[in-house]
Amino acid sequence: MEHDLTADGLPSGGPLPGGQGARSRSQHQRRKRIVQAAAALASRGGVEAMQMRTVAERAGVALGTLYRYFPSKMDLVVAVVGEEIDLLESSIERRPPSADTASGRAVDVLMRATRGLMREPELADALIRSLILADDVEIPLGDRMAGLLLRVSTGGLTPEQATEEQLALAGSLASVWVQELLEILRGRRTHDQIQRRIEIAASRLLGDI
Repeated sequence: MEHDLTADGLPSGGPLPGGQGARSRSQHQRRKRIVQAAAALASRGGVEAMQMRTVAERAGVALGTLYRYFPSKMDLVVAVVGEEIDLLESSIERRPPSADTASGRAVDVLMRATRGLMREPELADALIRSLILADDVEIPLGDRMAGLLLRVSTGGLTPEQATEEQLALAGSLASVWVQELLEILRGRRTHDQIQRRIEIAASRLLGDI
C-alpha cells in the first residue's frame, strides 16, 4: 500500500510495516513534545517567549530538527492553536452540549473555550495576537471554531454539507467570540459580560440555522 505524506512530512494512510511504523510514532511524539514546549513557554511569557532555540531546548531536540517540523514561529503558533482546539473538541465529544436550542449549544462550546483559554491568559493572548498579526500563515482558530459551532448547533452538519448561509452564520459567531476574547484579555470585559454578549449574538445568528 502506498502512503502519502501529511503536511508535517509524516506518513498517512494507516499502519506502516516494520520500522516505518515505529519511526512514524517517534516523529509524532517528537512533534507533540515541540508543540507542548511552545505552549508552555507562551503560557508564561506570550509570543516573545516562544523563541525557536528556547523551544528546541525545552523539547529536547536540535534546532535544525525543530525547523524541519516548523519552518517559522508562526507555523509553531498554528500547531499550538490546533492543539488547543483538539483539546476542546475532545471535551465536546466526552460531554456534548445539552441545551435544547442551537444557540444554547453554541454558547456552551464558546464559554468552555473561553474558560479553557483564560486558565492560561498569556497563552491565549499569544494565540489571539498571532491571529491578528499573521499575514503569510493561515491561523485556523476562526475556521476550526466555526466548523465546531456548525456541528454542535445543527446536530452534526459538516462544513462540506452546510449551505453558504449556514457557514457564514457560524463563522460570524466565531468572529464575535474572538473579538470578545480580545476584550476580556485587555481587561475591558468580565466573564459574565462576555457570556451575555455571546448569548445575544448566538440567538440572533443561529436562531434559524
